[in-house]
Amino acid sequence: FPITSTLQGLGAFPGDDTQFVGMLGMHGTYEANMAMNECDLMINIGARFDDRITGKVDEFSPGSKKIHVDIDPSSINKVVNVDVALVGDVAHVLEDAIKLWKSKVYKVNKSQVKDWWKQIDKWKEVDSLGFNEDKKTIKPQHAIQRLYELTKEKDVFVTTEVGQHQMWTAQFCKTNEERKWLSSGGAGTMGYGLPSAIGAQLGCPDELVVAVVGDGGFQMTMPELATAAIHKLPIKILIINNRYLGMVRQWQQLFFDNRESGVDMMGNPDFVKIGEAYGIKGFHLRRTGDITKVLQKALDYNEGPCIIEAEVVKSDNVFPMIPAGAAVADMIIDEPPSDKKLEKPVGST
Repeated sequence: FPITSTLQGLGAFPGDDTQFVGMLGMHGTYEANMAMNECDLMINIGARFDDRITGKVDEFSPGSKKIHVDIDPSSINKVVNVDVALVGDVAHVLEDAIKLWKSKVYKVNKSQVKDWWKQIDKWKEVDSLGFNEDKKTIKPQHAIQRLYELTKEKDVFVTTEVGQHQMWTAQFCKTNEERKWLSSGGAGTMGYGLPSAIGAQLGCPDELVVAVVGDGGFQMTMPELATAAIHKLPIKILIINNRYLGMVRQWQQLFFDNRESGVDMMGNPDFVKIGEAYGIKGFHLRRTGDITKVLQKALDYNEGPCIIEAEVVKSDNVFPMIPAGAAVADMIIDEPPSDKKLEKPVGST
């Protein structure tokens, strides 16, 4: 059966396993969201049914039976009413469920499951994470995807800030182990990426730690470069520098007639020079053709922290996207026509 995950659950199930259909939710894959919406039975293991997953609640997976496993009883029926509530530690609940399944000698209807996967494969053909590479300017998706390809055989921790780069990293960096994906959730605390990378490297000194950060969030805790430098922590800091608070700009473009306010970061410093001021090695990444070479140099550098400043295209958007408060059926797969106005997110002014 297909498996999907929330942003905070990435790594609980191997991201490169054939059963994994990608992250679901606002910026999840088309196939994950459609499978969630059209399934007969949904088993929610320890997730909250938050608004970034459900979208419009009364249109969320309307035809499915829902089982919710959670250690916190207050999370049950808090957002979505479920058919079966199992309150307890997930590990123990799953162990008991498997024992019960085996003792009753239940069998899977392989024919129906096969047909279900055929439907999911059709949804995959949409290629919702597809993007066009640009030979002149770097696409942020391209840089992050290449980072994953160069590190997927390694035991790697990935940390992020909040925003577009966070969503692209969640989409393209497949996490195969729990607690290896460290990303700010909930209130979305910008500035989380660098300090969490420092903590991960101190805790696991022999493992590879990569922080993928945005130019806005990175500057909120940038002085922690001193901590990384003093302890000679070999963290790799990939700065996706589009000179914007990108996610806020994306919402302003899509829902507020492109009226930009407080998002232009043209006053950004030269991040490589900032790093050099702390005695940190820096790499400029300005051309698409240099992505692999520069990233590999950074990954091979182990004398302390290093910064890779990737100067990417200025105004790319994260897709797919389910607008806040909209239903899965309203998912936007690609950039909408410039003359098409989208409804403002629920609760906005």
